[in-house]
Amino acid sequence: MPIHKELLRHAIERPDKLAVVIDGRSLSYGELYGRARAIYRFIEELPGSKHRTVDLPGVQKLVGLSLGNHIGFAEYFIAATALPHALAVIDPMMPAERIERIVERLAPDVLVVDGDASPSAEIGRRLGIPVIVAGTEPFDLAVAVDDLPVDAEGIFLIGFTSGTTAEPKAYYRSHEQWRRSLDRGRLVFELQDAPSTLCPGALAHGLALYALVEALDAGATFHSVGKWDPGAVARVLSSGIERLVAVPTHIAGIARAWAGKPALTSLRDVLTAGAKLNLNEIESMRRLFPQARIREYYGASEIGFMTVSTLVGGKIDFPIDRVGQAYPGVELSIRDPEENDVGTDVPGTIFVRSDLIADGYLWGDDGQAFRVTEAGATVGDLGEIDANGMLRVIGRSGGMMITGGNNVYPAEVESALKTCPGVEDAVVFGLPDPYYGQRIVAVISGEATDAKIIADHCASKLARFKIPREFHHIGSWPMTSSGKIARGQVEASVISGDGLVLRLSA
Repeated sequence: MPIHKELLRHAIERPDKLAVVIDGRSLSYGELYGRARAIYRFIEELPGSKHRTVDLPGVQKLVGLSLGNHIGFAEYFIAATALPHALAVIDPMMPAERIERIVERLAPDVLVVDGDASPSAEIGRRLGIPVIVAGTEPFDLAVAVDDLPVDAEGIFLIGFTSGTTAEPKAYYRSHEQWRRSLDRGRLVFELQDAPSTLCPGALAHGLALYALVEALDAGATFHSVGKWDPGAVARVLSSGIERLVAVPTHIAGIARAWAGKPALTSLRDVLTAGAKLNLNEIESMRRLFPQARIREYYGASEIGFMTVSTLVGGKIDFPIDRVGQAYPGVELSIRDPEENDVGTDVPGTIFVRSDLIADGYLWGDDGQAFRVTEAGATVGDLGEIDANGMLRVIGRSGGMMITGGNNVYPAEVESALKTCPGVEDAVVFGLPDPYYGQRIVAVISGEATDAKIIADHCASKLARFKIPREFHHIGSWPMTSSGKIARGQVEASVISGDGLVLRLSA
């Protein structure tokens, strides 16, 4: 990992400072670095895999990490990303068949898991991969190498993104990319004084993983929870946490769990990503975190940071319908299908030129999502840039609905719905319709239950053809392990009528 030099410095200068705290269990910087050195020694002594088929130049040992939010996550991450080794972060909450395909293709030298009876452990043993259960190591954690290598070059991380198919795509990143990103982010997010940081998301996903790494790089204390519990997260925040990094759905859950209790005044910064904030969410956050600056960023696993904005607490608060201006070192452009730059206030595909872009895919490159051309890199998102360089994201091209011959993007309709009184969140999609081709369907949560009132509100925000023709209500959203709404499950419930959603009438 590109922070070993900083970790060594923190371990020497402040060995007793807490580095990681999860569900009451903690590791100081001295303990974290010492245990990572011992794990690194274990990795060095592993026999090399005879079954690996993917090409990983310069990588000697590959560790598969299929852990939830376990206190050992940071230990193994640090040890396995020290040269000349690399690590593949495998979400243990993925379907078992998907985990099996990944492990079989990667053939890691060892697979680190949550428990001996976990699906990942069973898959590893069946495929002949050595399995280590974090917390019950069969090797001596007191026997370590002197120091971890601090040079930073070459591949260190393999991650996975679903892309446009169910088959997970494997992308890889280099030490150099993340070192540049961390150096830049320390200034952009003002981490020089190491604010205590909480991120309740799954460490196997990009948002929480990066939050962990940037906190350790800065010498901060990183807090999380083993399992998402909004009440537990709110209690941790009330203990004096200075910085929160979370997706909007997590923040909404915290607000509900903490309703009627004193505002969380220790928070000085709230950073969100993964979904666009709406005005209702901003107002809720201002009540919950009255002293905090509220910022959001837009990015992608393969591209990294693209934009950043300050919605509350900056010298200039950005418009709520924009995701901000280009992140430092990033150049944005909007292009037509022939990849010509269309200029300002014209929608098209978002392209990025940046030195933070992933090296590429080990497998799964279908050319439909992430691609790099002479125009730059794109993940297929659509948007437009105004004269001030502010980006508005319209949606993903693959999610576009065609209704009555008109193109409609779910994100635009969802944004309008979220401004309706009584609507907390919304998911919009198209279903086949014999007359319109596709009819627009909306599923909402919150107190609003009158379809006519909701549709009338949409009429004040949207063109007539963009107004949903069918409304459903949901009490509790099914969630992915990364804290986002499981949109596919919501759509399947509307189609199947399984009772998860209720059709609203005017």
